[in-house]
Amino acid sequence: MSHITIFDLDDTLYPERSYVLSGFNAVAKWGEQRFGQPAEQSQAEMAALLERDGRGRIFDDWLRGRASAREAVNVYRRHDPDISLAPAAVRVLDALGGQPLYLVTDGHKMVQARKVAALGIADRFERCYLTNRYGRANAKPSLHCFDLIRRRTGAEWRDLVYIGDNPAKDFVSLNAVGAKTIRVMTGEHVAAVPPPGYDARHRIDTLDHLVDLLEII
Repeated sequence: MSHITIFDLDDTLYPERSYVLSGFNAVAKWGEQRFGQPAEQSQAEMAALLERDGRGRIFDDWLRGRASAREAVNVYRRHDPDISLAPAAVRVLDALGGQPLYLVTDGHKMVQARKVAALGIADRFERCYLTNRYGRANAKPSLHCFDLIRRRTGAEWRDLVYIGDNPAKDFVSLNAVGAKTIRVMTGEHVAAVPPPGYDARHRIDTLDHLVDLLEII
């Protein structure tokens, strides 16, 4: 059997930071209506908090009690994101367009569905598996969604190829069952040095190198 090629979404097919900034824009506009702070000022504040502290308490720190962080989170999750596929992702999906492709992505199921819709990629895949639709226990590194693909296609584990970016969860379980794993060195995890068994079997600097690699693995 030929490869069953499966892609991750965030920081693999598009830069996740663009989603975060799109969400900040939506929240900033909500904040302008909710308590009058100019949206441009709010965007700058949230971006600065992201750079300084990471994602953990951005809305709490930005709001400073002026509104509930839960309200801001709901706006963030429900907004229609302004995001685009990375140019290399467009090229590789076009190149692989005649083959059966699948998507497996973690994250809030409504958020991930909105990302897929905004990117306009659903018809590029046989099926998009949003792991949270199957319960949080079935998020990566669970093999649940990969096993659904394996059974759907009649493939062996060795026939599956997963392309992702996060060595903390994307590859370890697939490595253990003999699937092929490829880490694209993009996004926030590019400098991560994982423990033994967690990294992908192969690395590429860009998705532009994927087609050539698939021909030899």
